[in-house]
Amino acid sequence: MFHGACWICLQVRGLEDSDIQKKIDHEIRMRDGACKLLAACSQREQALEAAKSLLTCNARIMAYMSELQKMKESQIMQKMARRYVSYAGSVEDRLPCKAKVAISDLRIPLMWKDTEYFKNKGDLHRCAVFCLLQIGTEINDTDMVIVDRTLTDICFDNTVVFSEAGPDFELKVELYSCCTEEEFSGGNTPKKLASKLSSSLGRSSGKKVRAVLDTGGSSPVSNGGGNPLLLPVTTVPGPKYHLLAQTTLTLANVQDSFRTHDLMISGNEESSFWLPLYGSMCCRLAAQPLCMTQQMVQITGEQQNWMKIYAVLRGTNLFCYHKKEDVEAKVEPAFTIAINKDTRIRATEKGPQSISISNQYGGEEVTHTLMAESRDDTHRWMEAFWQQFYDMSQWKQCCDEIMKIETPSPRKPITMLSKQGSLYHEMASSLPASSCEGLLLQDNAVSAEIRALLSSYYNDR
Repeated sequence: MFHGACWICLQVRGLEDSDIQKKIDHEIRMRDGACKLLAACSQREQALEAAKSLLTCNARIMAYMSELQKMKESQIMQKMARRYVSYAGSVEDRLPCKAKVAISDLRIPLMWKDTEYFKNKGDLHRCAVFCLLQIGTEINDTDMVIVDRTLTDICFDNTVVFSEAGPDFELKVELYSCCTEEEFSGGNTPKKLASKLSSSLGRSSGKKVRAVLDTGGSSPVSNGGGNPLLLPVTTVPGPKYHLLAQTTLTLANVQDSFRTHDLMISGNEESSFWLPLYGSMCCRLAAQPLCMTQQMVQITGEQQNWMKIYAVLRGTNLFCYHKKEDVEAKVEPAFTIAINKDTRIRATEKGPQSISISNQYGGEEVTHTLMAESRDDTHRWMEAFWQQFYDMSQWKQCCDEIMKIETPSPRKPITMLSKQGSLYHEMASSLPASSCEGLLLQDNAVSAEIRALLSSYYNDR
């Protein structure tokens, strides 16, 4: 027999599959835009930003595909299991609440040699670096930072917030580096730029661009009739980022303060992307479980002196008001009962529906007895308390008090746009006025495609 609960579970899985697939499709489109942009870049900073976006998109695609595979396997297992066992809820099925997990004030100290830092000798080795941060399928990147011997620390000012973390979360922090002095295949001449655009925009649009820009009569660069965006990432020209260091943070690392964590370093001094890391990183890792911030239950009842109350369970407190309207008006509660891991709660099995809540204060036990209006209300109260205690046991130190998480500030606009406008403007600035006018008049579709490409890359992130 096919049980209803299992059928609902499979329906939910189907919706999740569809959602994951949409995310994969979105990231593929973003990756395609990054590939086109990377192929068209003529400035080093542009190429570094495009390569960074490409790496991030590929990481998200891999994470989503891995999650989709797990979901498919889970569906198969459920279909096989339903033949032998029936679904039934139990205490063991209880799940902990989710939490916001935020990492901020990320600092990675550097350890330059005395001759490099103090005496300013040797080549000025410069690298572009950024961090990739991942919990499950949620992946974020920091801003790119240019690092050389004038810096003693790599500093990332981003506050990155993950909104759906469980207590078993693993926050992967990966530091990527790219030597800015490596040979860059970009060019700033109209012919080179036109060749890149013709190969990245396709046959028809590429020919139109070269018809305007290419005065040398050379044959147009063709993509061979295929889609260059489906080629392996290794075939995309431009700078390459390499994994320089990584670490994994868990619930045990969450503290409402600035802490130091060990890094596992990749590569060596012979690598072009090498930086002299000290071997550690500093950051603030905070978590806000939903049980600490949202109202878990709201129920009408009476205290032992028959005073009518309206109680709200939120975080480590049961707030008791005279009436429901006081909650909406944000009036101070009539009294507050502490709810923590040491609180003892009992419900009467016979007679009036009452719940006793006991806490220790300075060696003295204080008990509040609340009267529920019905057996169903008593059950709802007790279920909310048990869930709260379970969440506290899973999130541990995160439930001692609410940790502050600042709202992430908007990402800084990429400076290359403010300096250079757009790829179209860069092309136009290199051409005579008549050629620019011809490009505008003869191929509005091409300029619109470039603008759409840049818009998807810079704005839809």
